[in-house]
Amino acid sequence: MKKKLWLIAIMLALSTAGARADDAAVAQRLEALQKEIESLKGEVAASRAAQGANAGTPLEFENAARRAEAQRTAIGGYGEIVYNNFRESGAKDQADLKRFVLFFGHRFDDRLKLYSEVEIEHAFAKNGVDPAQGELEMEQAYIEWSLADQTNLRTGLMIVPSGIINEYHEPPVFYGVERNEIETRIIPTTWRELGIALQGNAFGGLEYNVGISTTPDATQFNDATRGFRDMRTAGSKAPAKDLGFFAALNYRGMPGLLLGGSVFSGNTGHDGEGASTTVAALNGVNVKLTLTEIHGRYSFAGLDLRALYARGTLGDTAQLNAARSIAAGSGKAAPEEFYGWYTEAAYHVYKRGDTDIAPFLRFERYNTQKKVAAGFATDPKNDEKVVTIGVNFWVHPQVVFKVDVQNFDKDNLKDRFNLGVGYMF
Repeated sequence: MKKKLWLIAIMLALSTAGARADDAAVAQRLEALQKEIESLKGEVAASRAAQGANAGTPLEFENAARRAEAQRTAIGGYGEIVYNNFRESGAKDQADLKRFVLFFGHRFDDRLKLYSEVEIEHAFAKNGVDPAQGELEMEQAYIEWSLADQTNLRTGLMIVPSGIINEYHEPPVFYGVERNEIETRIIPTTWRELGIALQGNAFGGLEYNVGISTTPDATQFNDATRGFRDMRTAGSKAPAKDLGFFAALNYRGMPGLLLGGSVFSGNTGHDGEGASTTVAALNGVNVKLTLTEIHGRYSFAGLDLRALYARGTLGDTAQLNAARSIAAGSGKAAPEEFYGWYTEAAYHVYKRGDTDIAPFLRFERYNTQKKVAAGFATDPKNDEKVVTIGVNFWVHPQVVFKVDVQNFDKDNLKDRFNLGVGYMF
């Protein structure tokens, strides 16, 4: 990306969009707290007040900030516990303290701030290698310098501004026990990179976030089932032979409305010099990743609507498959094209005091192997439809209980009943 820098303006018109759970459940409370939050995160535009949160700052930052108005250092966090009961006997039922995250923020002065998050996944980190055995990792760690009103320069480990819940992934914010499949497989939430970015407000409720960063690591690609999720480095000795570019626009000029989109593009080959290994066969190979998405949310009269479409491409996948010793008939081939979309609707049937009950329905469609290199086979289970129906039950704006049922069209081993509890503070 040192060689070429380009900016893409994304315009869209989605007739159905969804509001974050906190938009509907917490808006009135957070609106009253915005003035306190400003001391840590800068001036909040009037259009954002209707949303109940700053689009440029994850919610745990803001909740910690409002309790530390007169302090320079703030502490917050979020977490979730889930229980999965699978319909088929071939799948393992389990309960998991899935995430425990602590946020630490510090204000050096009115213009210079530090944001950071430390995350423990699956209760403890056993070996530091296999994510299934737990992880201890930095989720974010960046400096924000206010260059002017509504204009911030950020540098460090940052969440890529792609999709709806990549930046806003606290459990009380989204519907359902598990994060949706599109923003797990197509947009690998939580996806972060080391880089530098310019973020702020343009005019009329239009927000921007544009920057240069490291890119995922193709030497870690394993299986298209997870999209390019396994290629994330999360800032750990991230290869920097090649850099990437990202840009995002979001419009919040009307109460309850969000319309936006983003693009990320960069070579993930790094001449085979990966974060943890060197793959000589990738030397000179341009495994260019391009991911684009559009999204929308809208909330009115107790109804929350949400929609997202994402599409990605990978370059030189035949060479990538060969370099990673992926057999032609294995069904694990790297995709030349992959995509996914979902729509979601929820209705707040009961709201009294802090209590809020909202049933929801979500439909998802994705294919992590829409197209593969000639001669390679695809796995039919990677072309999937998912229906999720459930209820979010907030006992407090920052504490939610969840229950849902999920049905997968192709892979019935994933059909399950889920219970969960999540919080943020």
